[in-house]
Amino acid sequence: MDRIFRVEVEGRPRYAVEVGREWRLIEGDLFERFSLGPPLESAARAVGASEPPRLLPPVVPSKIVAVGLNYRDHAREMNKPLPAEPLIFLKPPSAVIGPGDRIRIPPGVGRVDYEAELGVVIGRRASRVPARQAADYVLGLVCLNDVTARDLQRRDGQYTRCKGFDTFAPIGPCIARGLDARELAVEGWLNGERRQASNTRELIFPIPDLVEFVSSIMTLQPGDVIATGTPSGVGPLAPGDRVTVKVEGVGELVNEVERE
Repeated sequence: MDRIFRVEVEGRPRYAVEVGREWRLIEGDLFERFSLGPPLESAARAVGASEPPRLLPPVVPSKIVAVGLNYRDHAREMNKPLPAEPLIFLKPPSAVIGPGDRIRIPPGVGRVDYEAELGVVIGRRASRVPARQAADYVLGLVCLNDVTARDLQRRDGQYTRCKGFDTFAPIGPCIARGLDARELAVEGWLNGERRQASNTRELIFPIPDLVEFVSSIMTLQPGDVIATGTPSGVGPLAPGDRVTVKVEGVGELVNEVERE
C-alpha cells in the first residue's frame, strides 16, 4: 500500500509518493506511466521554500458521483427505506477543496451538515465495467466530506443545490493505493468528538457494484470520484467548527468551518 499526495511546488501542483519516511516527487503522468523523482524536501529547498509544501486536493475530478443511503444505519437515521439500487447524484468539481481549506457556509441556507465518506478515485476511462473487473479501474481511495445544506435538501426534494455549493466537497489528504476496501473503518469527528463510526462492510452496495452501476450510466474519467455514502451520525456544522473525516489506511481530512 502507498499513499500519493498532491502538493504545491514552485507555484504549481505536483504529485509525491510517500516512501518510508520521505516523499518522492512523481515524474510523468499519475494516470498513465510515471517514475519516482527526487525527494520532495530536496526539491523544495532547491526553489528556496522556507515552509512545507501546501497539500492540495489529491485529484481534480471532472465529476463526483455520490451515493445516497448506502449504509443501513444512515437510511434508518433519515427515515427512508433501503434502496433497491444505488441512489446517485452529482457534486460539481467547483465544490472541491483540499486538506486545511475552509468550508464556507453560505448565507440563508439554514442547517449545513458534515457527512464522512470513503471516496473511490477512478484510474482509467471506465464505461460499462462489470463488477468483477472494477478493481482494474480504481486508482485508490480518499477521504471525502459530502457537505450538505440539509434544509435545502428537504425543501428541494433533490440534491443538486444542497450538495453543490462551493467548498462542499473536501477531499484528501491523499490517494491510498493497494488497500482492501471491503473492511475499512470510516469515522466523522467534530471538534475532537467522534460523531460517526462505521465500516465499509456495512455498505449496502459495495465498491465493485458501484463502479459497475455508475459506469453503465456515464463514462468515468481518470480522476473522477465515487463517494460511497455516509454512515449514521450526521449533524450540523457551525462557524468555528473543526471537522475531521478518518478512513482507515487513508488518513485524516481536516477542515475548519467559517461563514461566507
